[in-house]
Amino acid sequence: MRRRLCGVASALLAIVCSGMAEVDKELAFIGSRGKYWAFQKVVRPIPPPVVSAWIKTPIDAFILKGLTDVRLAPSPALDRIQLIRRVTYDLTGLPPAPGEVALFLADRSPDAYEKVVDRLLASPHYGERWATKWLDTVRYADTNGFELDLDRPHAWRYRDYVIGSFNNDKPFTRFIEEQIAGDEMFPGSDEALVATGYLRAGSEHIVAGNIDPAESRQEVLTEIATNIGQTFLGLTVNCARCHNHKFDPVLQADFYRLQAVFAGAKGKNVEIVKADRKAEWETADALYKARLKPIQDALQELAKPYGDMIREESKAKLDPALLMALGVPKDKRTPEQQVLAKNAEVQIKPAWDEIVARMPADVMANRARLREQLHDIEFTAPDPLPTAYAFVNTGEPAEQSHVLRLGEAHARLDPVEPSVPRVLQGNFEFSTASPGRRTALAKWLASPSNPLTARVMANRVWQFRMGTGLVRTPNDFGLMGDKPKDRALLDWLASEFVEQGWSIKRLDRQIVMSNVYRQAAASDGVRAKVDPDNRLYWRMNRKRFEAETIRDAALSVSGTLNTQIGGKPVRIPIEPEVYDLIFTEYERDGLWPVHPDKRVQNRRSIYLYNKRSVRLPLLSAFDQPDAITSCPVRPVSTHALQALSLFNSTFMHEVAKDFAERLTNSCGNNRPCAIRQAWQSALSRPPRVKEEKLARSFLKSGGTLQEFCLAMLNRNEFLYVP
Repeated sequence: MRRRLCGVASALLAIVCSGMAEVDKELAFIGSRGKYWAFQKVVRPIPPPVVSAWIKTPIDAFILKGLTDVRLAPSPALDRIQLIRRVTYDLTGLPPAPGEVALFLADRSPDAYEKVVDRLLASPHYGERWATKWLDTVRYADTNGFELDLDRPHAWRYRDYVIGSFNNDKPFTRFIEEQIAGDEMFPGSDEALVATGYLRAGSEHIVAGNIDPAESRQEVLTEIATNIGQTFLGLTVNCARCHNHKFDPVLQADFYRLQAVFAGAKGKNVEIVKADRKAEWETADALYKARLKPIQDALQELAKPYGDMIREESKAKLDPALLMALGVPKDKRTPEQQVLAKNAEVQIKPAWDEIVARMPADVMANRARLREQLHDIEFTAPDPLPTAYAFVNTGEPAEQSHVLRLGEAHARLDPVEPSVPRVLQGNFEFSTASPGRRTALAKWLASPSNPLTARVMANRVWQFRMGTGLVRTPNDFGLMGDKPKDRALLDWLASEFVEQGWSIKRLDRQIVMSNVYRQAAASDGVRAKVDPDNRLYWRMNRKRFEAETIRDAALSVSGTLNTQIGGKPVRIPIEPEVYDLIFTEYERDGLWPVHPDKRVQNRRSIYLYNKRSVRLPLLSAFDQPDAITSCPVRPVSTHALQALSLFNSTFMHEVAKDFAERLTNSCGNNRPCAIRQAWQSALSRPPRVKEEKLARSFLKSGGTLQEFCLAMLNRNEFLYVP
């Protein structure tokens, strides 16, 4: 008995020693890199004791200290018109109304600007503006991506969840918890269930043929781990999928430990609807399908004789073995015959282009009429049942996770338990129980003691307002990422963020109320020689409108913007050339069903149907990301296609026409009135004497008001944040 106990003890000791040896090995890999600034606890710094009338907030003290150290001074402040224009675009993505500008100019009280800021922070458009940035980072789209790029009919609720969260100033900790583990932490909450759509926001490779379930699952878990690492930690943990990270102290085992957190959960569409509402929907859906069926049947009947003809012709060309297998009744085929018959069916199945090519003109005309009827009925379809595009626990024990050799799903190496990168672990322990793993991760991410979460988000807020982050690689706080020029300011912002209840609105307010934010963007030769990249923020960075802001601002100025908040994504007309690149005449109907109501088409760009493989030309020209990879900082390109899009696109001409009609409705044939209103609407200021003279001359010489409006929407002053 004693010998047996000794044997058990020896075995346990060996396991413990082995585990300790592995930990020692991992700590040796981390080494001195674990002391890198980003992995150290945030300690709130004291603002520099700089004395100056220029300082309005602690932020100004940090910036002024950096400038005085190199004998630089801040840039002059913006004038009041440009200031309200800047802060309105920055906080809402829309231009200030002429009346709002007039009220601000007339208000000479010391808190006039503060009142504008508070009004904008309370605007429902604030959440839309912030959501655009967040969705860029998490790679949100309404489709799966890759070659099939299938629709995600319920994903939009996550987009609306994000908008609502920013509008309601939801604490960032709660925002994290709901997205990582909403179903676990807040059972019964539909909103929290929808929030888990974050874990499914990335692209997903779905193919028409056979796919290895293990490989598919591994791709899903890789997407999740990558997204969490970049979004909340600012770490490229995905670089450790095949081997230990080449630069950061992130082990390959760390990557799979993070994946293991999600091993007991999967993507699932969950209905969030009451029984009586579901019964009503089922009745409406049955009526809709009953209207649709005769048209669908008629289209099939039109195509059938031509399809049958092609099938018979193709059968005559089949290999005899395939033809023989095809002739055997399905329930009597051997396994080999089943394979052969399936192959035969693929070979004889007629393509739509072949069928349509056989149709005579009268049949084609009848088909076109039926398709038009079909499309009209499709727009009467009842809205889908409220459904969360969620990520939830399966209810089954989580499968054991392993390190994978070179990331290959079937090349399993050492087993791993759920955890976070060892360099950040401290004394934190995860539960190995399947339910609760994501809760533990969410709480760890949302902990004030986490050295990265608050820093990463504070940096994103600063970047959004100032044009560049204090860390200019917002998704990479690792050793190869950018290092902050002013770490003290970053840590102060992170500390303030936490102490103010993780409130993004309060942090936003701190930044836009500062004098740093209110500086002009004009460059200066002397200052630029000392700090050419503006790392010290001696001026505001000049920011061109993002693609969506260009479209939204043009619609707003023309008076046709639909400001409805939330709802299903909207498909708008796309150029025929673009449509022909994606679809063919012969594919099934309804692949890009444009909403017939022009007012619905004129909703804000965040509500447009976002298909990963289809970029709307105007938005693509101005660098809208494709949602394949995370885009924390959009590129700003300059090329001829941008000018062509602004001058020649159907959308811009329609907007210019609407703008001209708006001016005519207000001013009649009074062209001086129209000119002044155009300037106030588009640029928030009256025209200068020379500008008004040129505009009058253009209109007198035969130029149309629509052409004049198009020119106004092409001015750099319209396209750039002051």
